[in-house]
Amino acid sequence: MRKLFIPVICVLAGPLLAQSSIPDWCRALPRPEYKNIERVKVSDPWFEVYKPASAVFAIYEPHQAEETIGYLIIGEKRALLFDTGMGISDVRKIVSELTQLPIVVLNSHTHDDHVGGNWQFDKIYGMDTDFTRKNAKGSRDDAQAEITPDQICGSLPKGFDAKAYSTRPWTITSYTHDGDRIDLGGRIIEVIATPGHTPGTLSMIFPVKDRGRTLYVAYSGGTAFNFPSTVPNFDIYIQSQKKMAAAARDANATILMSNHSEFDYATTKIKLLASRKPGEPHPYEVGKDAVARYFTVTEECAQAQRLKVMQMGPKRQ
Repeated sequence: MRKLFIPVICVLAGPLLAQSSIPDWCRALPRPEYKNIERVKVSDPWFEVYKPASAVFAIYEPHQAEETIGYLIIGEKRALLFDTGMGISDVRKIVSELTQLPIVVLNSHTHDDHVGGNWQFDKIYGMDTDFTRKNAKGSRDDAQAEITPDQICGSLPKGFDAKAYSTRPWTITSYTHDGDRIDLGGRIIEVIATPGHTPGTLSMIFPVKDRGRTLYVAYSGGTAFNFPSTVPNFDIYIQSQKKMAAAARDANATILMSNHSEFDYATTKIKLLASRKPGEPHPYEVGKDAVARYFTVTEECAQAQRLKVMQMGPKRQ
């Protein structure tokens, strides 16, 4: 759910500018900067799938304004699908084309653009929060707002019923908690509870392989300030940024990833990956200082907005 965003500077507190009749996100597909990266052929043109690291697939929905990205992380015994996208087309079919392993679904948070395909899967881990339970009941209004003409680039999938479109209900089969470790077989995903963006936002630390080296990813599950602007809410967000920074530092994470490409500059990194030469670092490998800096920036932006709310006085809090 995109309401506010920051790439690096603090603009999270204001709404996005009104879109033009042809939004800047809606241009020729596939993205020119993606064309030389390893793209995995799949049967459904609603999706584009890329392979940014060994046994990691980025499942991208370029035809809707959120441009949401879910990540399929493959282990030796099972796979984790981190976010299921919009639910506009059949993500389960795409996943089955990428792996035959059992699937565990974990959501970065439960806004409609990250849980749309949850209903298609049998095993879903969720945070034990009222927010998660409410969103698991599904929603029609939020979903309908995602398919207005200014939100869609090109055509919706064949057979898609726009009038009936809603985020379908889904079942939480197991509650996950801060510090849980999900063993995929040869790869362990560490779950970090980072409430703020939503009450149930989850982030992750997990390993990837790059040319024989093991690197660690700090995955931020929610960045924007699309919550009520109150001092307590900003306090929660700030603590989560500090917590994630500490977790990334402890893991020596040198890669930063997020679920919307404007936050981790995925577009630029993929372009660089296409021209990567032997001996050069992976473009996603920004270094532990840069990973720490990301969480410092989000924390400081939240501190600035918290101060602004305080200056408005109690009636605005």
